[in-house]
Amino acid sequence: MVFRNAEDKNVTITLDNPRPDITGAEIEAAMDLVIARNIITSSGGDLVAKQDIRIIDSTTNDLYDPA
Repeated sequence: MVFRNAEDKNVTITLDNPRPDITGAEIEAAMDLVIARNIITSSGGDLVAKQDIRIIDSTTNDLYDPA
């Protein structure tokens, strides 16, 4: 989740292992709650707006196994 703070800078919050069926609407609602209740602040002030929502999938392939 990427927010904008009072200094108009990006603040990124990363959560590991989101529910596989989570929707953008659910994430937006959670972000709105974080902003409305000032749950998280940053060095640049309160979070004031949503900037972006991303779910990043990564796969690790172990190609070397030391003996």
